[in-house]
Amino acid sequence: MADVANRPWHQFYPEEIPTTIDYDEKPLHQFLKESAEAYPEKKALHFLGKELTYDEVYTQARKFASYLQGLGLEKGDRVAVMLPNCPQSVIAYYGILQAGGIVVQTNPLYMERELEYQLKDSGAKMIICLDILYPKVTNVKQNTDVEQVIVTGIKDYLPFPKNKIYPFIQKRQYKIVVKPEQSHDTHLWDYIMDNAGMEVDEVEVNPNEDLALLQYTGGTTGFPKGVMLTHMNLVANTQMSMRWLYKCEKGREIVLGVLPFFHVYGMTAVMNLSIMMASKMVLLPKFEPTDVLKTIDKHKPTLFPGAPTIYIALLNHPDLKKYDLSSIEACISGSAPLPVEVQERFEEVTGGKLVEGYGLTETSPVTHANFVWHRRVNGSIGIPWPDTDAKIIGMDSGEEVEVDEVGEIAVKGPQVMRGYWNKEEETAQVLSEDGWFRTGDLGYMNEEGYFYVVDRKKDMIIAGGFNIYPREVEEVLYEHEAVQEAVIVGIPDPYRGETVKAFIVKKESANVTEEELNEFCRKHLAAYKVPKIYEFRDELPKTAVGKILRRNLVEEEKQKLEQNSV
Repeated sequence: MADVANRPWHQFYPEEIPTTIDYDEKPLHQFLKESAEAYPEKKALHFLGKELTYDEVYTQARKFASYLQGLGLEKGDRVAVMLPNCPQSVIAYYGILQAGGIVVQTNPLYMERELEYQLKDSGAKMIICLDILYPKVTNVKQNTDVEQVIVTGIKDYLPFPKNKIYPFIQKRQYKIVVKPEQSHDTHLWDYIMDNAGMEVDEVEVNPNEDLALLQYTGGTTGFPKGVMLTHMNLVANTQMSMRWLYKCEKGREIVLGVLPFFHVYGMTAVMNLSIMMASKMVLLPKFEPTDVLKTIDKHKPTLFPGAPTIYIALLNHPDLKKYDLSSIEACISGSAPLPVEVQERFEEVTGGKLVEGYGLTETSPVTHANFVWHRRVNGSIGIPWPDTDAKIIGMDSGEEVEVDEVGEIAVKGPQVMRGYWNKEEETAQVLSEDGWFRTGDLGYMNEEGYFYVVDRKKDMIIAGGFNIYPREVEEVLYEHEAVQEAVIVGIPDPYRGETVKAFIVKKESANVTEEELNEFCRKHLAAYKVPKIYEFRDELPKTAVGKILRRNLVEEEKQKLEQNSV
């Protein structure tokens, strides 16, 4: 029975979505086995022309698990995965879990310093990486606990003749030729697949207690922290996703996998969801707008989880009209605020639904979303998912505030992390003993239970005593026809404390001046919120999932200020 008094959002749940779910309490890797048994010949992965069935993916994951155990992997050992989206990233992930290990997702773009920190902090015993990353891994290995390195290459899953041509492309593109050899501490993927058996010592897993994943946060303040996610954290969030997308059918969907799996959003909303639903994943190793448009046109995906900058890039592609995007039925956008104009244009182009969701690494990641095929409120992150509680608390008091009052968003549910790896003090700062997690995001809830994010607590600008939320100003800038991307930061100001600066990427062939943008903003914003400085750029710094790195721009501004004051 919906508890509307304490959870007003329950009144809007359609009958197809339950407010509480009876979750499958089983290890996450069990779902690959079940899909392989139910749909052995169904295509599980498509990668640059090569396809693998569910039976093949399961078989290879089991071989990988067997090989890892042969190398001495024991329950609870951490294994780093440093791969882009490719078949090996899926096979290795589920193989590690089958062997009893804990996956440590590692960004392939990491520099040596970042890689060394993460390997040392996690205590990873093994790492799987691309051949072009092998020199980087070798350089830091001696300073870490890593004992075994497994090396693979994009060519390993390319069809003939692409697999023969690719090494030459790689040599030209990366100016590197790497030829690691099989040895006591270096292992080649092809060798493993040719020689490993299927015998795996079954590891007893307590889904509620045992970790499946150490997922490192972006580290915008201090060093990245390892978020401890259990098997049930990930199972619960993936099963919530299945219920939210209730029109999607098991064994029918085609999911576009361009969000990287080393990011928690791509891992849950694309990889784990696809495996649970026995969907076909069409994998792309990196986001390149033309490749994405061609892939949608050719492979007809029905689900396309993404991020605002991905949708923006596609909408502004000069050849957009040449491609048929009508296969897309549903998209949940995450990682950053979704401008309303982008949402409406993308739905117009595809005929599908695009809604905004919300979550964090610490919550596996999704806690809120708008309904895909039911009532939605544009500009809102939607309502809490099944079995998920949320409230707004005072930033200082920690007590729940009134409806429509801005405070910090706190959430509670089966998807909330166990804590930060080896960081009890940092865990205690954000996670209460009764399970409430403080997100660090500022927002409010309206009387119907719909939530709104106004900004990161750390991103709020205080100018002349006024609180300014960058998201509000960015929403206005996105409404201007010449603006493709916009980000607002606060920069030091001797008089106001901080002042508002806008970084703008213009649409191709569009022309707009600082004066025109200023005039436009003044029509829609109070004077104190209007940017005082505008800077036009060809591109903005972004994470692997396309989230604009506001903190990088803030740091740039600080450095400029320091240089000018010397």
